[in-house]
This record gives sequence, C-alpha cells and structure tokens, in this order.
Amino acid sequence: MKIHDTDALIVVDVQNDFCPGGALAICGGDQVVTPINRVMGAFEHLVFSRDWHPRDHCSFSGAPEFRDGSWPEHCVQDSPGAEFHGGLRVPLDAVFVYKATHSDKESYSAFDETGLADTLRKRGVNRVFIAGLATDYCVKTSALEALREGFEVVVIEDGCRGVSKDTTDAALVEMREAGVRFCRSGDFL
Repeated sequence: MKIHDTDALIVVDVQNDFCPGGALAICGGDQVVTPINRVMGAFEHLVFSRDWHPRDHCSFSGAPEFRDGSWPEHCVQDSPGAEFHGGLRVPLDAVFVYKATHSDKESYSAFDETGLADTLRKRGVNRVFIAGLATDYCVKTSALEALREGFEVVVIEDGCRGVSKDTTDAALVEMREAGVRFCRSGDFL
C-alpha cells in the first residue's frame, strides 16, 4: 500500500486505561503499539485522539456492565490512565483531539465536536488510515464518521483491538458494508 501526502494516520485512544492494568483494559490493547509505531513514519499527517473525560462523565457507572452508557471510570482528564501508552511514539507536531469532554455527552468518534474533519481538509487530506482502541467502539465510530465526512477510510486491522469478539466481529462487518477498506501494517511500502 503506497502512502501519499494526502493521507493521514489517525491513532485512536491508545491510552493507559485501555491497556493491560488499566481501568477499562482491552485484552491485548498494548499489542497495537508495535504495528502503529511501524507505520507511523510513512505518514506526513498524524492525528492522536484520546478520551478526556471529566470525573462526573455520564458513561461512568459504579456497577459497570461494560457496555454503552455503563463503563467503569476511565481516562479521566489529567489522570495517569488518560495518558498515551508509554511505548507509543507520539510526535509533538501531531494533531491532538480530545473527545468525550462534556459530562453529559458520550462521544466515541475522533470527529465528534473536535474540528478534525476541517483540520484534515485544510491540510489537503482525502484518505485516512485508522488504528487504535477499541475496534468495536471508538475505531468503528471514527471510521464511519470519516466516511460521512467524505474521506476514504482504511482501518489497519493488526493495529486495533476490540472490547469483545462478538461486538468486534459485528463492527468489522458494519465497517466493510459501509465502504471502509482494511489492511495490515505489513502492507505498507
């Protein structure tokens, strides 16, 4: 797969709380770091999103059911859990977007009220590659929103992990049916 200067890599929520030992750990969440780091150098445009929840966020539950609207407290603003995984290379000149920053609104997409689509358009980007956590929530909604915004979308499969097998399998089908393409980190020239 050839990368052009009109392509961007969006790294979604590779944060401590989504990796082993975190408050909302995804099995193998830390395993996305190596494939993401491997492809990062191919891109002129890099975007990093992160959950940045206020402590009283509406998705937090004292008895979490690990589903939409019922998650354990995670990625609280300025907490160690909200920091990027320590092994992830994060260039200082990348674009950073913060999502789910309002107490009363859940937000999974890196495009939701972040201005990301306009930022990418101003940089001449027309195709986005997406990797990160979690396939079945924030990666999926970011990919589908990117399509709605008019971008070509490619998900780097080995650079993603999901919350559960069933929801991940369903998300992959939904993304494929919507027109998202898929590749692996080893496909880059």
